[in-house]
Amino acid sequence: MPLYFTTTKNYFEDEDSYRDSYNYRKHGYNGDLHGLVPETHRGDDRVSNLFNDDDVNACSLIVKMVNGSLFHYRKSSWPAEEYVSRATLQLLDFDGGAPPKHAWRRRLNSHANRLKEFSVTFMEAVQMLRLGVRLWSYVREEASQGRKAPIDPFTREQCKPSASQGVPLGGMGSGSISRGFRGEFKHWQIVPGSCETSPVMANQFSIFVSREGGNKKYSSVLAPGHHEGLKKNGDLGISSWDWNLTGQHSTYHALFPRAWTVYDGEPDPDLKISCRQISPFIPHNYRESSLPTAVFVYTLVNTGRERAKVSLLMTWANSIGGVSHHSGGHINEPFMQVLYTFFYLCFTSLYIFCSLTHSVIYAEERMECLGFFYITSKSAKDNPPVTFAIAACQTQNVTVTVLPNFGLAGENYGTAKDMWDTMVQDGEFKMENFNSGPSIPSSVGDTLCAAVSASTWVEPQGKRTVVFALAWSSPKVKFQKGSTYHRRYTKFYGTSERSAVNLVHDALKNYEWWEEEIEKWQNPILQDEKLPEWYKFTLFNELYFLVAGGTVWTDGEPPRIEERANSGSRHNKSVKSRDQKYVKQTFTENESMNERIPSPTSVLPNTASGDNSEAAESYYVLQEQQNPENVGRFLYLEGVEYIMWCTYDVHFYASFALLDLFPKIELAIQRDFARAVLHEDRGKVKFLADGTWGLRKVRGAVPHDLGTHDPWNEMNAYNIHDTSKWKDLNSKFVLQVYRDFAATGDMSFGRDVWPAVCAAIDYMEQFDRDGDGLIENDGFPDQTYDAWTVLGVSAYCGCLWLAALQAGAAMAQRLGDHAFAEKCKIKFLKAKSVFEAKLWNGSYFNYDSGSSGNSRSIQADQLAGQWYAASSGLPSLFDEVNVRRTLQKIFEFNVMKVGGGRMGAVNGMKPNGKVDDSCMQSREIWTGVTYSLAATMLLHGMEHQAFATAEGIFTTGWSEEGFG
Repeated sequence: MPLYFTTTKNYFEDEDSYRDSYNYRKHGYNGDLHGLVPETHRGDDRVSNLFNDDDVNACSLIVKMVNGSLFHYRKSSWPAEEYVSRATLQLLDFDGGAPPKHAWRRRLNSHANRLKEFSVTFMEAVQMLRLGVRLWSYVREEASQGRKAPIDPFTREQCKPSASQGVPLGGMGSGSISRGFRGEFKHWQIVPGSCETSPVMANQFSIFVSREGGNKKYSSVLAPGHHEGLKKNGDLGISSWDWNLTGQHSTYHALFPRAWTVYDGEPDPDLKISCRQISPFIPHNYRESSLPTAVFVYTLVNTGRERAKVSLLMTWANSIGGVSHHSGGHINEPFMQVLYTFFYLCFTSLYIFCSLTHSVIYAEERMECLGFFYITSKSAKDNPPVTFAIAACQTQNVTVTVLPNFGLAGENYGTAKDMWDTMVQDGEFKMENFNSGPSIPSSVGDTLCAAVSASTWVEPQGKRTVVFALAWSSPKVKFQKGSTYHRRYTKFYGTSERSAVNLVHDALKNYEWWEEEIEKWQNPILQDEKLPEWYKFTLFNELYFLVAGGTVWTDGEPPRIEERANSGSRHNKSVKSRDQKYVKQTFTENESMNERIPSPTSVLPNTASGDNSEAAESYYVLQEQQNPENVGRFLYLEGVEYIMWCTYDVHFYASFALLDLFPKIELAIQRDFARAVLHEDRGKVKFLADGTWGLRKVRGAVPHDLGTHDPWNEMNAYNIHDTSKWKDLNSKFVLQVYRDFAATGDMSFGRDVWPAVCAAIDYMEQFDRDGDGLIENDGFPDQTYDAWTVLGVSAYCGCLWLAALQAGAAMAQRLGDHAFAEKCKIKFLKAKSVFEAKLWNGSYFNYDSGSSGNSRSIQADQLAGQWYAASSGLPSLFDEVNVRRTLQKIFEFNVMKVGGGRMGAVNGMKPNGKVDDSCMQSREIWTGVTYSLAATMLLHGMEHQAFATAEGIFTTGWSEEGFG
């Protein structure tokens, strides 16, 4: 090979006649779009350097940067055969036991990386000192009222976050329980806004194997024993159990909403085991997807020469996480009822957070289901009761037995060690346990547990299936300032805590149908050979937040407010009658399109005195209209560290999933924000960034969030900055509403929210300081990057504003409001020319029009408005050449110059190729921003750059090379 193969100019030209050539397809260089090669000492001739004998990276560069398909698959291909032997996969390939071809995989003995928290520099710490003092004072004030502040960086979790998560359990909005990939039940989010991260280690699946002839016996918890506090000598609790699983030959395979755990010869070398976890997350099914239940299907394959008696055990503690099981007073009281062909066995228990534990035993035709753990409790801070039911199917070949109670310490119950010894010896419990009487109340510090066992014989070379189910019922959602709602699933199962019985029963009946529906949804993507493998399973696994994101899904009915009378007694009062007048005035479907809704503040009480809670309770302004297609109301947290419901600037990036999978929920959320735009809450709030006071919610401004302790009624829990002065939220509201309107074609939705769209656009005119049609930022972090100062015309906020004007014009035209459409068009054309004149520098848009050290920075999110415009079918905001040039610049700098292009897009990058370190947010990589950038690239035909960019988030967040 010659020292210089040829020159870039002579190698080939990027014209249509060359695009089918061998060189184009194999080497991929076409100007600035493909073949990005670092400059060497020989100069910046990319083609000659690529094929230079002295370039030691040439081979890897060809694989990683030139051939797009190889680039995407370099370690994104995780075939199941690398984790499970091909022979075992074939044996398990019946009844859904084999893990899928595409999945996120881990060995159970994998190290779980500790997650790093953000860091600030010394100068940043000095600058934020006053903010920190005010925030600390606010956190203490909220704690004195028995509430958790929405942002609390001072309180550390006992369980440090680590990359040990797995697929969460259950449907959406009914309280969630997550599972780690090693099998732990953790991240309990039953109580709204509360997350108990630590696992309850008594909650386990275990196995006991006895080979015919009695010469071989195996027993183990089906989780590695790599946990703090285990294996204490002389312990009568769970440390006395056999934790014999090393995890070396056991693997986890996640494809939300299902997960497979394969035990390939552990603990019995001649027994192959698969546990398939299934939750009812079914797109467009607004019934099943609300159910708090999950099923665990065990597939057993005996490769040995002897028959094997296999007993699977499910143990469960009376707990919803934390220390709720230590309060004492827990009682299990079994009894049996006959209802048609069903038999129920219930156990009661009293303890903090959960007061009545119930168990269920029922039989129907060929399937007998024995369920357990009926937990209804008096909860701390008056939280509503919770119910659990665990069950196993008894069939002709499977026998189910139960142990109503055992303890982890104390003297009043049989111990965990006694329970374990019984299973090792007999492989089952006594049938008389079904007739046992009430247990002695547990003492403070004790943990009361129960167990259900399913036993079966597996013939040599034989196969068997054993099925367990778990359900929990917390029908009421009570927020800390008094509003109580019923969850969505109560529309189908009623409001009794005993609904867990029916939930677990129906789960065992319907899980096979759930799987059919899930596969119909997923297969078109999983079978698309054009898509990178990592993308296929990550696309589904990223949906975890709709279950484990602290979601709340109500039945859509008005709340009941717990009020305290003068005598001190409490009574509940519905607010429905108080809502009707306001709702009717705010959204009247018969109004002319060109008429504006009168200001709702005229019917609001005067709250200038600053008594926010009283104002919120006296007028519930965001109550939903009666709707024949009422799917309820939906909330999700910004994060477990930021306890704010439906943070709108985050929803801007996350809402595409809801629109695609559950569009009625997405429209319901937008209706909530539309009502909020037309509402004003004159209660006073102290803003912690500068210590000033202002209104909680200003009419015309889109709220940052729907609240924390009284969502829908007391909005804007975020109080760092005054978000009524932010320059992005209103534009994001207009863009999201138009996107949803265009995607669904729902004219009723469009008419309902149109007054709020007009108000949101009109509100922004105050930020056009010089009358040029373009909004200006005010020299503080007045947008979602709330630590990143911006002054004057902003690439981010300005682009969003241009797109919002275009969306407003299109929506107005569709709804017949031609005057408003013309107004938006004129303003758009005027603002666009100013935007380009002030920010376009020939290859990208400057960060802002100021003169600071970062005004020329390259912001990864500068085309956010163009992303929404293209996604919604609107015309491009800018010339296509300039859009692609900007995206290529971001790719080359924000993506490829950080971590070798394997981390995603850094938020800010300086023109000299150095990361913008003007603040902590400018140097961060945000998942949603990177994904939106990749989506914009795809929309503009830059497929290679798009998948390379998005793959960085996968590598950093999901792979073992990063935090995953």
